[in-house]
Amino acid sequence: MSAQPSAPQRRARLWRTAAAVAVLIGLAGYLLVQYVTGGPGAPHCTVRAEGEAKPYELSPEQAANAATISAVASSRGLSERAVTIALATAMQESGLRNIDFGDRDSVGLFQQRPSQDWGTVKQIMDPVYSAGEFYRHLAKVPGYSRLPLTVAAQKVQRSGYPQAYAKHEANAARLTGALTGRDQDAMTCTESRPVDGTAGGAKAVRERLVREFGPEVLPRTGGAGGRGAGGGSGVTIPVQQSGPTATGDAGRRGWELAMWAMAHSAELRIEQISYAGRMWTADDAGKGWQRKQAGSAVAAHHVRIITAQ
Repeated sequence: MSAQPSAPQRRARLWRTAAAVAVLIGLAGYLLVQYVTGGPGAPHCTVRAEGEAKPYELSPEQAANAATISAVASSRGLSERAVTIALATAMQESGLRNIDFGDRDSVGLFQQRPSQDWGTVKQIMDPVYSAGEFYRHLAKVPGYSRLPLTVAAQKVQRSGYPQAYAKHEANAARLTGALTGRDQDAMTCTESRPVDGTAGGAKAVRERLVREFGPEVLPRTGGAGGRGAGGGSGVTIPVQQSGPTATGDAGRRGWELAMWAMAHSAELRIEQISYAGRMWTADDAGKGWQRKQAGSAVAAHHVRIITAQ
């Protein structure tokens, strides 16, 4: 009969087993966090303005929420500074994620509280509504565009940690430059598809454009349709010389719409975006924005968005 291990040996074996299990659990948790937050190998979006060495990276979810925040400001004719203040606030409050929990009854991108008359939970969980409410309160702050970001944000949020907004200002400004079209083709996203089978298509794109930018974003016909490469459907948006943006610059407006489509590409199943001689495709997303071949049917003053069926 073989000798039974002693009590110290059994304890040592149990400790080694527990340690191994803990390491495996920790590794699994790390990989999950990396995927959810856009770590290496996960779908992600990158913002890199011309001349910048280090990019700012965010997940497709964060990019889509940021684009909505910027679009709502555009629909109200607000300045870049307003967008930067709003983005920095949402970065601090929720990490640009539309969460349904927070301190006390706080929810949503800006952690607004139903008990403080910000709206119902359902309303606040709508990014378009919550961004609009943030801007409505910000517009009441005299001279907010000239105030330090922490001061302007605090006058809206009434946070217990007002200085925390400051650490997000640089990245918020970079993201603002991309989403408002000032920094052309500054954002690219890797290919990503919704895991829940969310419907896309041209109709969904048109509806979201109108809801976030306002009805004037599309021509009276609702935007030209048509078939896209690979059998998808498309939306063509004429870029006018005037519009709801603060500058009214047509080229900048076009890039604003193209960046919005890029940020929402996963959510709306967008497969191709083209504007001003540049094109992004989901199948070749790793190469970012590429020069279109000569003879393209889409004019330089149109934004063309192709979606999956």
